[in-house]
Amino acid sequence: MPEVTITYKKPETLKILKGLAKYFDFKVAANKETMVKSNNVTITPGDESVDITEMEELFSNKNLDAKELRKKAWQRTK
Repeated sequence: MPEVTITYKKPETLKILKGLAKYFDFKVAANKETMVKSNNVTITPGDESVDITEMEELFSNKNLDAKELRKKAWQRTK
C-alpha cells in the first residue's frame, strides 16, 4: 500500500485528517517517535528501557547547584 507523509502546523489539521480518513478509506498513523509542539520545537522522547542507575553514583551527594554550574561552564571567551 502506498504511503504519504503530511506535515502540518495546526493540531486541528490532524483532527480533520482523521475525519476524512473515515470517508475516503485511508489510515492516519501518528509518528510516536517524534512529536512536534505548537512552537515548532521537535521533541524526541527518551528510551524508557535505558538503565540510569550507573549515573546515580556520579551525581548523588555532589551538592550541584544549577546557578553555579552555569557560571562555571558557560563562560564566554573573549
